[in-house]
Amino acid sequence: MARSVLIADTTREERIEIVRHALAFCGDSSCETCSGCSMGVGAIDAMFEPYIDGKLEIAEINLLHAAKAYVHG
Repeated sequence: MARSVLIADTTREERIEIVRHALAFCGDSSCETCSGCSMGVGAIDAMFEPYIDGKLEIAEINLLHAAKAYVHG
């Protein structure tokens, strides 16, 4: 069974590791030297900072990004 990634079920340190692990597709699991990515958010780790800080869930961040990134019509 998959482990919960909800803010209520994780510590700040665990959320940092969750984001680092999820960003592993970028190559070296680090956005420290990244000046942007195909998601159009600049440094992608900054996109998930509200999750790390315990302010927004990952799903909420993804929905907010999708609402800005996609245009219907």
